[in-house]
Amino acid sequence: MSVTPAQEILQVKNLTKTIQNGPNRVEILRGLSFAVARGEFIAIMGASGSGKSTLLGLMAGLDNATSGEVILDGINITGMPEDELARVRGTKIGFVFQSYQLVSTLTAEENVLLPAELIGLRGNIEERARELLDRVGLQNRRHHYPVQLSGGEQQRVALARAFITSAPILMADEPTGNLDSVNGAHILELLLRLNREERTTLILVTHDPQLAAHADRVITLRDGSMMADEAPAQFSRL
Repeated sequence: MSVTPAQEILQVKNLTKTIQNGPNRVEILRGLSFAVARGEFIAIMGASGSGKSTLLGLMAGLDNATSGEVILDGINITGMPEDELARVRGTKIGFVFQSYQLVSTLTAEENVLLPAELIGLRGNIEERARELLDRVGLQNRRHHYPVQLSGGEQQRVALARAFITSAPILMADEPTGNLDSVNGAHILELLLRLNREERTTLILVTHDPQLAAHADRVITLRDGSMMADEAPAQFSRL
């Protein structure tokens, strides 16, 4: 679907990823190109092994492409030195992992604060951390460690952490994948509500058509190639 240059917050240009598997070269991504508008909610779908998580990692600067470019809020992150890239990631992207990725020796509040502290964010970050924990229903659990929290509570901490720096882009990799249906539905509701309230651009990898139905656009991958880029109402054709 068409996104004008004035609207763009992220642009992917002819992105490829190839790895060596013994004597064979395996193409994980095959020349993907698309743009994301500021404030859009994009769902990336496809079967296991289609390249969804690899694509998300490349867009977030967590991995290096074999060729092509990623332009993040006007900054070309392709080939950027790691220290500079880390600063860009810290200010431009909030990330929610399927496996929560909380630091076991930090409390819920300390985990939420961590991204802000890593980039040296000043201001009332402690107050914002407490506010975010309140908004995900953990106001009474902020001094608890991850081992003292359920899986759903840990993912709520991870959601609050993703929003702490007020980054313009939120990326989420199967954020409900490790949760039962009840907790998964609650996390999705919180994610979408926080995304609306914070006016974030949301890029989410999922295998769940019901989750993708909430998106503005659905990008479907198959064997590393883009098969469709369309509105959710059209998704059932694939």
